[in-house]
Amino acid sequence: MKRYCIRNEPGKIEFIDILRETSDGFLIKVTRIRDGYEKIAEDFMPRHLFNICINTGYLYETKDVAVSVA
Repeated sequence: MKRYCIRNEPGKIEFIDILRETSDGFLIKVTRIRDGYEKIAEDFMPRHLFNICINTGYLYETKDVAVSVA
């Protein structure tokens, strides 16, 4: 499973995990952590949107899969 960070404002941690890849895109799990609270949602991201997000730097692959809430 690959993890990608979402570029955002300081104090917010947001990332997506790729759960499954299809010919049309990706089934993803979106995790948002703010003020110690965690919100998780699953969604589908079309391949072309994913590629745009990677090319613009909105999403970037993480080297480490550990995320601290503290």
